[in-house]
Amino acid sequence: MGFMDDLSTPGQTLMDMVRQANRVVAFTGAGISTECGIPDFRSPGGLWSNNMPIDFQTFLSSKEMRIEAWRRKFAMEDAFRSARPGRGHRALAHLVRIGKASHVITQNIDNLHQASGVPDDRVVELHGNGSYAHCLDCACRHELDEVRAVFEGTGEPPDCAMCGGIVKTATISFGQAMPEEAMARAEAATYDCDLFLSIGSSLVVFPAAGFPLVAKRNGARLVIINRDPTEFDDVADLVISEDIGSVLEPLAAFNG
Repeated sequence: MGFMDDLSTPGQTLMDMVRQANRVVAFTGAGISTECGIPDFRSPGGLWSNNMPIDFQTFLSSKEMRIEAWRRKFAMEDAFRSARPGRGHRALAHLVRIGKASHVITQNIDNLHQASGVPDDRVVELHGNGSYAHCLDCACRHELDEVRAVFEGTGEPPDCAMCGGIVKTATISFGQAMPEEAMARAEAATYDCDLFLSIGSSLVVFPAAGFPLVAKRNGARLVIINRDPTEFDDVADLVISEDIGSVLEPLAAFNG
């Protein structure tokens, strides 16, 4: 299904669709953050090229795998900490700030939407947040600097100082239950929008990847902006396979 006419560029069409919408929801994946220096997961050279993800049950049952998980985390931490919001993040933050976009639903764990100025209550993190850790038993928050000091000082995986429970980054691992509150908020926002922007997501990780289709079936227009084709391209109203930052940057000047 197409929304473009022969005279419109994809960027112009996107701008028109945003202008006509009453309530926009953005759904973001790793592709929006690659220009910030954060590699994606599945592409050649991505984070999973050399290290397959550690399943949640394996993390719980194996001290050795907990050590490996923290080793990987801190090997990447400097890159994550030095990352700053990109053009796409800033454009979406502008749409939220002016009231055009209601929420940013994200699969990312890099905290860049919050850093770009999107309020916490407007960001829905489906896969958690990698900028801090928490206890799996008592939910006590642990800052990464304190966890790193313990890990690098002892070589042991950290335990919670409050209850002795297992400490893990506040992210959702393979095999770990999706966060019920975040899923409910994402579903409500999806049903409430009339334009759904899927940005930088391969749309293969479910149930999160189902939200674009939910929006479309509920009558919203669907735009997919992604470097590579997705399985939902044929049902989208607009598909843009261009550089994400370049496509979204003009929206930072959108004034209705």
